[in-house]
Amino acid sequence: MQHRMFPRTAQALLILVTILVLASCAARNPATDKPAPTAVGPACVYPRDPLDKELDERPREDLSVLTPAEREALGVRTGIDFDLDTMDTEEVQQYFAFFTHRARGTFQAWLGRSEAYLPAVRAALIEHGLPQDLALLPYAESGYNPNAVSRAGAVGMWQFMRGTARKYGLTVDWWIDERRDPALSTQAAARYLSDLYGMFGDWYLALAAYNAGEGKISNALEKTNANDFFDLVDKNDRLRGRAKLREETRHYVPKFIAISKIFQNLDMLGFQCVDWKRAPRLADVNVPGGSDLMALAQAVGLSWNQFREYNPAFLRQVSPPGMSVVVHVPESRLAEAKAYLQNPKSRPYAGYTVHTVRGSDSLWKISRRYGVPVAVIKRMNNLSSGKLVKGQQLLVPGGGSARELADEDRASSRKTRKLAQARSNYIVQKDDTLWSISRQYGLSVATLQQANGLSASSKLSVGQRLFIPDQTGKAARQSRQEAEAVHAKLADKGQEKSKAQAKTAEPKSGKTKVVAQAKSTSYKVREGDTLYSIARRFNVSLSELLRWNSLNNGSTIHAGQEIKVLQR
Repeated sequence: MQHRMFPRTAQALLILVTILVLASCAARNPATDKPAPTAVGPACVYPRDPLDKELDERPREDLSVLTPAEREALGVRTGIDFDLDTMDTEEVQQYFAFFTHRARGTFQAWLGRSEAYLPAVRAALIEHGLPQDLALLPYAESGYNPNAVSRAGAVGMWQFMRGTARKYGLTVDWWIDERRDPALSTQAAARYLSDLYGMFGDWYLALAAYNAGEGKISNALEKTNANDFFDLVDKNDRLRGRAKLREETRHYVPKFIAISKIFQNLDMLGFQCVDWKRAPRLADVNVPGGSDLMALAQAVGLSWNQFREYNPAFLRQVSPPGMSVVVHVPESRLAEAKAYLQNPKSRPYAGYTVHTVRGSDSLWKISRRYGVPVAVIKRMNNLSSGKLVKGQQLLVPGGGSARELADEDRASSRKTRKLAQARSNYIVQKDDTLWSISRQYGLSVATLQQANGLSASSKLSVGQRLFIPDQTGKAARQSRQEAEAVHAKLADKGQEKSKAQAKTAEPKSGKTKVVAQAKSTSYKVREGDTLYSIARRFNVSLSELLRWNSLNNGSTIHAGQEIKVLQR
């Protein structure tokens, strides 16, 4: 399915929208004056509101600052209810002056951000038979910010509270918050606004109810016997206690009307007009539960931040287990997305459990409870230490996922041990321990374990071969000579056909130098790996690793990718 930021919409609707809404603007500043962004380019990133408080600002403006052109625009009849003469309302004038002067920069930023969503919002409203001017409501609610969160806990472009969002079919949980999804929240808002208009038969009362709740407006109308919104505001003093309309609700409709007057006269007021061709061209992809969204983003050439620009509803880097969800990707990358999802390894985390940490919990206890290795839990939750906080939530894979991840760790350790043996430069002696060897060569135990694929519980045996990274001095020469003797003996028996032939030379410094023919091995990238961590794992420099794989410092890698490492 293809769309412009939202599900499929008819071209005819978008053309109709453009003609109806921006006729004056388009006449003097055609959309063709600006180049449309490329389909593959990065997501449009707009700055946060210059002044976040301006969403809730109560303007106190000097109306004498209005220019003749601004007064002309203020006098234009507009809005969703032409039967009411609201052009001279004091609150409308205050908001008009506020957004055209003191908060002008904020309003222009809102216009820029809305370009990605406006065409499809208008089309959705037409689909539901609603006035197109309602597309201006997200300016008043959030400044068209899909990630906006109010002090009261309302979220998203349309500022849904959790209960109302769920009532109108939006999922809100630990994994996903569809209030942030512009497409889904717009559909929910259209249904909600339709219900409110059916209840009150008056659009301004419906908007007041959108802000304050239908129960409060119904109760206020019943107690005051008011005829419309403005009459209700005039009679607000008759109400007592919690029945009174808050200032925010009393100013909500005038704020909407002022925004409407400005939007219909952007060119006259000197604002940069909305570019209706700015919306990115996206395609919808059905993603099964437990899919690795970070790897999906990398597969289609997006950073995580760019992916979130297109998919702000996802709260985790994994899709919710047990349910299929829709992900938006650039149309030009649809094939890459489908190819990635067809790979069984795209769902390494199917079957999650969300564990809430209790006071006595430790990673070891959680590991024992779920049968998942501590290392896997730490890797999946990006934990650098074992310290937990009461109430903290952890992702714990269940079923085959944990076993697969643990098997992957064990397979990687086996591969590291095999490589370490091939590059060995120390033979374990009687009474040797990892600690004593690490002290002898000035290394940490952890470095020695990592270089040889060993764990804390690993036991050493006499004659076992180890790789000691970065050796120097007499001990280094001795251990290397011992390793050479072992390899030479094996070569004499014909068992070293596939291995590098050791060659020795005596530099001027008197130190023994071993030169071996490089042999290539392949390493499969695991979740959480970086190029730096891989270089450290194999004790090679990052620059070498980059050169061997034709990469640079800005390159990204993804789980399952094959990385070439040269053995010496």
